[in-house]
Amino acid sequence: MPVIAVVNRKGGSGKSTFAAHVAAWCARQGHSVMLGDVDRQQSSRGWLKRRDPALPHIAPWAMDQKNMLRVPTGITHVVLDTPGGIHGFELARVVMFADAIIMPVCPSVFDRESAAACHAELMALPRVASGRCRLATVGMRIDGRTSAAQILAEWSKTLGVPFLGPLRETQLYVRSLERGLTMFDLPPNQAAADLAQWSPIIEWMQPVLQPPQAANDAPPTQIHPARVGPSRPDSLMPAQEALIHGSRLMVASGSRAAVIEHRTPARTLPRSEAPSAIPRFLKR
Repeated sequence: MPVIAVVNRKGGSGKSTFAAHVAAWCARQGHSVMLGDVDRQQSSRGWLKRRDPALPHIAPWAMDQKNMLRVPTGITHVVLDTPGGIHGFELARVVMFADAIIMPVCPSVFDRESAAACHAELMALPRVASGRCRLATVGMRIDGRTSAAQILAEWSKTLGVPFLGPLRETQLYVRSLERGLTMFDLPPNQAAADLAQWSPIIEWMQPVLQPPQAANDAPPTQIHPARVGPSRPDSLMPAQEALIHGSRLMVASGSRAAVIEHRTPARTLPRSEAPSAIPRFLKR
């Protein structure tokens, strides 16, 4: 189950706008997509309420009676809209489940400095540093009459992160989102300029969102919903969950979080090999 997380510490960087568009694109490709709103402001969830039921369906994040956030049955793709100020354990928890992270960045120096600090923390996490969780940046609210896009591209290059391109500042985004729409829901001739800017972004995301199917993989219709994706828990981010080094396999059960690990059975040491409580230097 591919998971794309939209991350930036700075509020107002366009995370919800970007996440909504990624989810809408997935829905239009025929995927069963969920837009998970981790942000307390619930901007993405509010946008989903405005969306016309006749449009390709995007599922909201389901919450059960124990306040555990669970992926609805049948979901094949997940897009996470994360809160501003995310860091530490909360950031590491998102990275644990993400296959790719996209950082929307506005062109101001304050936005770049905040994003650089977030990038430094992300690179300290093994899944990002090793490339198992891909990372890229996107320019948001870019005025095409300025050099903002070039500045962001050069800034991203200094960080060693792919810059997927700019998304322009336009009221078309504002008016569309107010109606529960995205550029992908508008007539192509009405949003041609903006759809062209999305092309390199989609091209970068496609290997994550549409991974090639191995010859021995079962067709999606034969996969049980609880088994979708390697080592994915039923609950991506339960409140009781704790990080376990080197493990992504966690299952929420009742009021406890059971952690499933693969352990090699311990070998019983002969008496001669058994560790002694007496320090070696005292045996002389």
